[in-house]
Amino acid sequence: MQIGLDLTLILLLVATLFHAMRLERALGVLRRDRAELDGLIASFETATQQAEHGVERLRAGAEGAGQALVRQTERAGGLRDDLAFLAERAERAADRLEAGLKTARADVSRAEAAKPADTVSPRARRAESVVELRDPAPAVEEAAAPKLRSQAERDLLRALKLGRAISEVGEDA
Repeated sequence: MQIGLDLTLILLLVATLFHAMRLERALGVLRRDRAELDGLIASFETATQQAEHGVERLRAGAEGAGQALVRQTERAGGLRDDLAFLAERAERAADRLEAGLKTARADVSRAEAAKPADTVSPRARRAESVVELRDPAPAVEEAAAPKLRSQAERDLLRALKLGRAISEVGEDA
């Protein structure tokens, strides 16, 4: 019986030795995997730090862009107000011009209706307007001293000016 017990004990020792060797191999794999796991944890920590720095830079960039956008929006609001003011002034000026044009057209219509039919040719009218535009001083003198000259003298002076203007227009053409 002693031998049976010894054999059982040997068998148990062999089985324990077999399991101890398997456990040693598993612990070796675990140690090796733990070193890899430590490396993975270190690289994960580095990646996390880089991501945090990247998020901080993005946040700072977004804040800077937001502030720039706010400044541009404020500037655009000021420009919008200026443009609205200018448009309002332009509208008022256009209204005044339109009213002035209507008044001028009405005055011209009344003057043409009151004026007797001219026997003067369009070329002579152009020449007369050229004389008035080019030489306003004699017209002023003529208006300032109507009593000093007779109607015949004024007509003669006007005819001379008209003749001179017609000849100038003919030379220009």
